[in-house]
Amino acid sequence: MGTGHADALHLPGDTAVHRLDPQVKITAAFLLVLCVVATPREIFWAFGGYAVLLAALAAIARIPPRWLAARLLIEVPFVVLALLLPFTAGGPSTEVAGLALSTEGLLAGFNIMVKGTLGLGTSLLLAATTAPREIVLGLQRLRAPKLVITIITLMLRYAEVIVAEAGRMRIARISRGHDPRFLWQVGATARGVGSLFIRSYERGERVHLAMVSRGWEGEMPELEPARRTSWKTWSTGLAAPAAAAVVLGVSLWTA
Repeated sequence: MGTGHADALHLPGDTAVHRLDPQVKITAAFLLVLCVVATPREIFWAFGGYAVLLAALAAIARIPPRWLAARLLIEVPFVVLALLLPFTAGGPSTEVAGLALSTEGLLAGFNIMVKGTLGLGTSLLLAATTAPREIVLGLQRLRAPKLVITIITLMLRYAEVIVAEAGRMRIARISRGHDPRFLWQVGATARGVGSLFIRSYERGERVHLAMVSRGWEGEMPELEPARRTSWKTWSTGLAAPAAAAVVLGVSLWTA
């Protein structure tokens, strides 16, 4: 089953990272994020180590830094929240550039910003080096719940359909005099979002009816026959999370 055009984050390549089996990359990404989350926020040098590790992986996979930086902008709302915490949190304060900032707020803001950035960077590396179809295949090989696989597969398949529908609705509104730049047009935009939800829901019902009429039994078919992954592949793919685990162990020891 294809995934439509939902592979906008995928950068095809022939690097060592691209060639790894998808289940290995998914496992490695999960373990790497787990190490980042488990690291105490006060151990600043550990997060620098994780950042160097991700930068090395991006270099091996030949992911352009500008490509990563542009897609990291999605976390801007969380960055704004992190920047506000030192001014809004209570507790003891410390002076920074003449401003009295909450110590707890500074630590909490740093924790949100650095862990969010590293986690998002890991996800982007996985998406850039693994096609959507391969991600679904990797989840199947890892014996993920079949319901989760079904939801992800259908989401990837029909995300582009919904985006295209939203684009057509926007063109229709503009052709009838709608100008999204004006504040008083927000009502029309809100009604358009509601209409898009209803159309998507109705389309989902039609798709489900068509699937049932063709023998759908509630489970996605196997994309490829299962095959054994060699220990060499696993050891190569898990080298990065192993290095992250060392950083985590040292940070916990010195905490």
